Amino acid sequence: MGKLFSIFGDPVSHSRSPLMHNCVFKHLSYDACYTRTHLVDGDKLRDTFLSLKLSGANITVPHKEAAYKACDEVRGFANKVGVVNTIVLEDNKLIGYNTDADGFMYAISEFKDIKTILVLGAGGTAKALVSRFLEDKLKVSVINRSEARLAYFKELKCDTYTWDKFEVKKYDLIVNTTSAGLKDDNLPAPKDIIDKLLKNTNFIADVIYGTLTPFLKLAKEQGITYKDGADMLLGQGVLANELFVDFKLNKNDIKKAMEKSFLL
Repeated sequence: MGKLFSIFGDPVSHSRSPLMHNCVFKHLSYDACYTRTHLVDGDKLRDTFLSLKLSGANITVPHKEAAYKACDEVRGFANKVGVVNTIVLEDNKLIGYNTDADGFMYAISEFKDIKTILVLGAGGTAKALVSRFLEDKLKVSVINRSEARLAYFKELKCDTYTWDKFEVKKYDLIVNTTSAGLKDDNLPAPKDIIDKLLKNTNFIADVIYGTLTPFLKLAKEQGITYKDGADMLLGQGVLANELFVDFKLNKNDIKKAMEKSFLL
């Protein structure tokens, strides 16, 4: 009996993760299968994981902080930010990791001279990325609709804003970490703010992949260099797969096999 892996999320039907990981398992002859699990209530993540007899899982919005709570042990960067996107079963314990942040750094490595970043949103993905940016000594600001979720970022000494108190400055890179545009036509902030931001940046990134979000569409129309979340998805996926197979497969082989899934 091979190993079974899954991705938890709400929504989850759009996820490319099954395609990516199954491509690796197939091409590298690793006895495993990867599926999707639509989970509405994040508090049920642990019980669902165990009842499905999973060997590991990825977690997408909105359950990355719930995943942190579901784990018996959290390692590395995930422990620092309280956000888990990868879980591995080890000695009947759920071990949590975060591969999002390094996956994103891989994705934006082609953007040059990034020193100032504005992050849109204040959820689990934002926490992971902001903490990773700060490790690289980048200047980070965060804007969110409500004040409550900004407390975490204030403690990190980031400049924080709500929509109604935002003052536009110049930023080298603006990153959307919200789900705006994933299954609707929404922008991650009011259009008057977005319009001003697009006049004051060199690069735009969106963690959403597989669709040109309204946010990226505006960036494209104005000739701003942008990218969606596909490279971040690939980067975090390779790192997660290494954990799933307990480093028994070569990282470069995993990457090559996973890249093939993007052609399907």
